[in-house]
Amino acid sequence: MDDRRVVVLVVPAAGTWAPPGRTADAWRLALAEDTYEVLASLDRVDVAVAVVGGDDSALAGVAALTWPGTPVYSVDPTRPVLDAVEQTGPAAAVVAVSFDVPDLPGLLIGKLFRALGSADLAVTPAEDGSLAAIGVNIPTASWVTEAALTFDTRLAELESIKPRRHAIGVGPGWHRLRSNADLARLDPGLEGWDATRSLLRGA
Repeated sequence: MDDRRVVVLVVPAAGTWAPPGRTADAWRLALAEDTYEVLASLDRVDVAVAVVGGDDSALAGVAALTWPGTPVYSVDPTRPVLDAVEQTGPAAAVVAVSFDVPDLPGLLIGKLFRALGSADLAVTPAEDGSLAAIGVNIPTASWVTEAALTFDTRLAELESIKPRRHAIGVGPGWHRLRSNADLARLDPGLEGWDATRSLLRGA
């Protein structure tokens, strides 16, 4: 059994924010490609991509961005995170990552896996109050199953229902790209996020 798996969750284009002059579909695919590349570069981690409510066309569009052999599958819009986790296959722990963190340091994923050594759940908070990544210990604790997790779930909500003090591990925060203001957080001097960079430059 593989011990650690990571899955990128990609949302539909409808309702997705995009910078002026860029289509929502092109923007979400650029972000998803870069986020996937960050995770695919990690050692000893198997990576998958889940498309929320994805049909065959949506799955094919996302699969074209990945390396051959990467699992790409559709997940239930009503329980996207846990459905994505369950479909990754046997694992000791799974980290689900929002598609809109193209410059996420891989080190932060490692911190979540370490936290899952003792916690039921581990999260990377986003600056806007949402979550950038959610790690789940396997088998999934009943309270985590009942929490109906999404990346918009607030950490305070989870803290209020956790059954014990150390049930949740909280890693360093990061930022998601969900508004024009968030674009200022991208560091042009850092390597990576090539697809996002190219789209912003209009290439």
